[in-house]
Amino acid sequence: MTADSEGTPEVTTAAAVDTGPATYAELAAVGPYGVHPGHALITMVEPHPGHEYAYNRWYEDDHYIAGAMAMPWIFAGRRWVATRELQLLRRPEKSAVARPVTAGCYLSTYWITAGRYDEHMKWTVGINKRLNRDGRVYQDRTHVFTAFQDHLATVYRDGAAGPRDFHALDHPYAGLVLEVIDADGPERREALLEWLCARHLPRRLSGSPAAMVTVFRPTPLPGDRMSYVRQVEGVDTRLTLLWFLQRDPRDGWAEQFAGLEEEVAESGLGRVELVAPFLPTVPGTDRYVSELR
Repeated sequence: MTADSEGTPEVTTAAAVDTGPATYAELAAVGPYGVHPGHALITMVEPHPGHEYAYNRWYEDDHYIAGAMAMPWIFAGRRWVATRELQLLRRPEKSAVARPVTAGCYLSTYWITAGRYDEHMKWTVGINKRLNRDGRVYQDRTHVFTAFQDHLATVYRDGAAGPRDFHALDHPYAGLVLEVIDADGPERREALLEWLCARHLPRRLSGSPAAMVTVFRPTPLPGDRMSYVRQVEGVDTRLTLLWFLQRDPRDGWAEQFAGLEEEVAESGLGRVELVAPFLPTVPGTDRYVSELR
């Protein structure tokens, strides 16, 4: 708002503000613009008791779009939910990620264009400050596991056949498993990644309902992040795996995911800190909300 020569308040509309639209054409003409998920935002959140419905509607009706999908360089997203039945399947009981291990009933996953992490982060910090100032951030929730991540590898069950990792958040997968592994020290993470991709994951994927596993490493959040999001742990040691399933994770859970912790421990390279199954949400509905507690 400004004042004219007579002191009368004069409202400046958004349309009248010079936002430099030509800049958008300039930005589009330079820099990476491939289709691969070079980075991801993976965020597991627990709505506070009694706020499950309100949180779900806020996130889906507003934040999923204004706080994520409308941002530059996010090109795919999907939300997932863990009912109480699925929460009780999680392991290990004492997790370094979720305390208690059942915490975090909603998971959101987003792909960010390779090479565009810095640009995206500038925008996301700015827009979230604006959303918070405008009262469009839901406060009755806890971030259990929220991190931007760099893509390291994708292991496919069927080789060159089937959807690629850049399709994964659009393809109608029936379930997802979040697995978090901590290497036994920063110097062991590369060896852990090599073992996972060359031996462990190909053997586990063979004949399984999982079509692919994407592997990421977390990056530290910027210092000017929102205060309700805690700094990322394990940036030097941690690997985050997303298993994309072609059937409900409860179908064959014991057979498919039994022994993960033991196999990683026996490798001498790390330890599994979380194995958590999820179902895809149904956009525009409150399906599964009544099954969270």
